[in-house]
Amino acid sequence: MWPLDNNIILCYIIVMKTFLHDPVTIETISAVNQEDGTRAYQTPEGRLYPSVTTVLAEHTKKGIQEWRTRVGEVEANKVSRQAATWGTRFHTITEKYLQNNLTGGDLSLWDYEMFKVANPVLDRIDNIRAQEVALWSHHLRLAGRVDCVAEFDGKLSVIDFKTARREKDVEHIQHYFMQAAAYAIMFEERTKIPVNRLTIMIAVSDGFMQVFESKRDHHVEQLLYYRDLYEVMK
Repeated sequence: MWPLDNNIILCYIIVMKTFLHDPVTIETISAVNQEDGTRAYQTPEGRLYPSVTTVLAEHTKKGIQEWRTRVGEVEANKVSRQAATWGTRFHTITEKYLQNNLTGGDLSLWDYEMFKVANPVLDRIDNIRAQEVALWSHHLRLAGRVDCVAEFDGKLSVIDFKTARREKDVEHIQHYFMQAAAYAIMFEERTKIPVNRLTIMIAVSDGFMQVFESKRDHHVEQLLYYRDLYEVMK
């Protein structure tokens, strides 16, 4: 397992790829924190759309609550804080690497061990069209911030980066695919560029990467179900 608490800063020699970028132009929108703690986005027309992660939280809420009850609040809070820190660090490293802005001196020992495992998978990405861009869809009545839209193994894909304590089965990441499908629809609505491939990359704490791929249209019906459920509950 990667040493989560190691803050030693070292300098490493790493062979890094130079990624090609061909960014599309998408109008900027603002995130709005709601009174209930959820996030929404205000479109240029003044509409307020919930984030897709907020909407899909209903998909995992029961399982999370059952887990918290099983392990106890103290342990659950500890694990949640650790996971949030770990996820943020992984996203930061990935974002800087894809922007051709990562150096060995940026990496702690823990970061390096994680990057060493992720590097071969990340190097399958190229021709980046969008990275950390806020998107929205009037059709879906949803918004959100996509990790990356780029070619993966030569196919234009919505790419989402995740972390996990344990290896995932594809049955347990359907909400990730729904989230990525939403981004694909938002991206096409904003740019007129269709994206049919979804790629989920998961950095697992045991020290390896999982890659799951699917097609957008396999997940739209379920996405709309949770969108409708959220709107009824609101």
